[in-house]
Amino acid sequence: MNLMYSSTRNKNEKATASEAILKGLATDGGLFVPDSIPALDVSIDELAQMSYQETAYAVMKQFLTDFTEEELKSCIAKAYDSKFDTEEIAPLVEAKGAYYLELFHGSTIAFKDMALSILPHLLITSARKNKVENDIVILTATSGDTGKAALAGFADVEGTKIVVFYPKNGVSPIQEKQMLTQKGANTHVVGIHGNFDQAQTGVKEMFSNAVLKEELANAGYQFSSANSINIGRLVPQIVYYVYAYAKMYANGVIAKDEVVNVVVPTGNFGNILAAYYAKNMGVNIGKLICASNENKVLFDFFATGEYDKNRDFILTNSPSMDILISSNLERLIYRIAGNDAEKNAELMKSLSSNGKYEITAEMKENLKDFYGNYTDEAETAAVIKALYEDTGYVIDTHTAVAAGVYNKYKAETGDVETKTIIASTASPFKFTRSVMNAIDSKYDAWEDFELVDELSKLGNVAVPNAIEEIRNAEILHNTVCEVSEMEATVKAFL
Repeated sequence: MNLMYSSTRNKNEKATASEAILKGLATDGGLFVPDSIPALDVSIDELAQMSYQETAYAVMKQFLTDFTEEELKSCIAKAYDSKFDTEEIAPLVEAKGAYYLELFHGSTIAFKDMALSILPHLLITSARKNKVENDIVILTATSGDTGKAALAGFADVEGTKIVVFYPKNGVSPIQEKQMLTQKGANTHVVGIHGNFDQAQTGVKEMFSNAVLKEELANAGYQFSSANSINIGRLVPQIVYYVYAYAKMYANGVIAKDEVVNVVVPTGNFGNILAAYYAKNMGVNIGKLICASNENKVLFDFFATGEYDKNRDFILTNSPSMDILISSNLERLIYRIAGNDAEKNAELMKSLSSNGKYEITAEMKENLKDFYGNYTDEAETAAVIKALYEDTGYVIDTHTAVAAGVYNKYKAETGDVETKTIIASTASPFKFTRSVMNAIDSKYDAWEDFELVDELSKLGNVAVPNAIEEIRNAEILHNTVCEVSEMEATVKAFL
């Protein structure tokens, strides 16, 4: 049976998986969600024996039901190959009693590779299935990592073009250089004078602009998204939580059906939502621990039931989480409202017009699987330093936010026994300056690539290829625009 997808804002807007992947965003600005979350049809004993690729098929076939076995397996094989620098794709590393799920072994050394390695293949397959003749224009906003991962995934993919907007002064130097040196005749990178939320809002407005849509169609183009609002991004992320749980069981770390907690450093809410979907598929996940940096809109939401983006936007050393509008939270709001599109649309309208909304007491009760907290900049740096000094293991700033929040969770709840997976979302090499300064302030005066080499020595790990290849790479993109010029910039590229 085909699993259908509905808009979170209009129960009458339906799509197959391939149609939802192609569209990216529903016509009314809502997000596509599955009409039900399917259960896994394989046992934990079977999963324990599976490779990452086999696990991916077991999970994704349940969601992408209009793909044939051959189509889906072909997409998976092309995605999870030698571009990952470990055979396991997503290894687990035990350090100080927690299990770090390393999601940064892909070509751009951040967790976005896990989904963006497969999205281009899912998208092209979807276009063929739906007899699309237009070129697909991938339009994406990034807080630092999605941009490079999407650019790498779509570079020179026939029948596509990709335009990435990022906040000009809101990403790390390494993140920016990774994007600006991206090769590919179909790739475009634009810095905006603004923050990530403004970039994301600008992209969403272009998606819902009917006049622009018609203009593009006449020129032979149609928009799709590589942001985590695309269901083709979310589904592949569910895989690594299923895989991690199965591996912990296979390795004797947990008993059969033992509960584990999951901690996720959270910005746009897609990654932790994938863990929630894994739980709803039957994986025995207990608490979903949502870790925020000083932009703690999600912590406040879980504490009070009010989502309020009316606050100062803070630039931190974990820039991929510098977000005040967590787009994917809408999928959770829709679900805790009892899949009530009308109620969700009302709340999203309030967010758009007043910058805030409040959920009902009944909806808040449906959030009991979640725990939220945050760490400030000093706490994040202290976590990096302490973990390195105690174990020799070096983590990036985002992962440190998660580890810091996990410490607070244990202290607050007394739950120190439950085995816990921490989503390690980026390589420390992506944020070398912040990581090295946390270990010792003497590094502040060093050059970026001196820090890279020193980190390699300290952590006893090779410099990733993603860093080596930008060391002396030429800057290929230098477009910068105002927020108000985003649409005109896209038209100029096309």
